[in-house]
Amino acid sequence: WDWIIAANVLLGINQGLAWSTTVIMKIDLAGPRRRGLAMGLNEFGGYVAVALSALATGYIAQVYGLRPEPFYLGIAFVALGLGLSSTFVRETRGHARLEAEQAAGRGGKPPQPGSTESDYAVPSTREILALSTWKHPALSSASQAGLVNNLNDGVAWGLFPLFFAASGLGVADIGWLIFIYPFTWGVLQLWTGALSDRVGRKRLIAGGMLIQAIALGAIAMANGFVGWLGASALLGLGTAMVYPTLLASVADVAHPSWRGSAVGAYRLWRDSGYAVGGVMAGVLADAFGMRAAIGAAAVLTGLSGLLVVWRMPETLERRD
Repeated sequence: WDWIIAANVLLGINQGLAWSTTVIMKIDLAGPRRRGLAMGLNEFGGYVAVALSALATGYIAQVYGLRPEPFYLGIAFVALGLGLSSTFVRETRGHARLEAEQAAGRGGKPPQPGSTESDYAVPSTREILALSTWKHPALSSASQAGLVNNLNDGVAWGLFPLFFAASGLGVADIGWLIFIYPFTWGVLQLWTGALSDRVGRKRLIAGGMLIQAIALGAIAMANGFVGWLGASALLGLGTAMVYPTLLASVADVAHPSWRGSAVGAYRLWRDSGYAVGGVMAGVLADAFGMRAAIGAAAVLTGLSGLLVVWRMPETLERRD
C-alpha cells in the first residue's frame, strides 16, 4: 500500500507540472476572445483520453486480470507523451507578455488586483490565494464550484465502481458506466467551452452545477444498468458545462502578468475536491451506505450552484 501512495504522489506532481501548464499555455495562445474554446479543447483531449483508458483497461482487466497488463497502457502513454512534448511544445510566455502590453496600451486602470483583466499590478502569492479563496467574488466562486465539481469526480471514481459492483454488475458493464461519464464530459466540452465565449460564463457554470446535482440524485435512486447509464451521461453534460468555463472565467479576471498564479490557486482548490470527495464518500458510505453518500454529493452540488447564482458576477467582457 505504501508503494501505491507513493505512486499517487508522483502522479499528483505530474498533474501540477504538466496539466496546469498546458492549461496556461492554451490560454496564452488563444487570447481573450477564445478562452472558452481553448479550455474546451484542452479538457476534451484530457478527458476523452481518460474515458477511453477506462474502457480499455476495463476490458484488459476482465481478460487478463487487474495487474500488470492494464498498467502497460499507462507506461506506453507516458513514453508517447514525453516524446511528443519534448519534440513539439514551444514556450508561450511571449504571448502573455504581448497581451499584457496590449492591455496596458488600452489605458489599463490603476492597480486593483483581481478586478478586471486590464489591471496590471502583480499581487503576491498570498494575495492571489486570498482573492481566490474568499475576497474576489468571481475567483472565489470559481474556486468553490471547482472544488465541488471535483468532489463529484472523486465520488465517481472512488465510489461508483464499488456501488455498481455491489449491485451485481460485471467488470465490463462497470467499465462502460465509468467510460460514459468522462466521454460525454470530454466530447461536449468542444461545444460548451466555445459557447461560453458567446453567451457568458455564469449561466453555464450555475446551470451545469444544478444539472450535476440532478444527475447524482438520479444515480443514487436508480437501479440497473440503463438508468445508471443515462444518469452518468447527464452528469457528463453538467460537468462539460462547468469544467472549461470555470478556467475561462479565472483567465477573464486575472491579468496576464499573474494569470498563471491565479490558475494555480484555482486548481489548488479545484483539485482538492478529488481528495475531499474521496474521503467524504468513504466516511459517509461506511456510516450510512453508498446511496446516501452519493445523495449527499448531490445536495452539496446543488448548493454550490445556488451560491454561483447568488455571488458570482459575469466575467466575460463584452467586445464589439
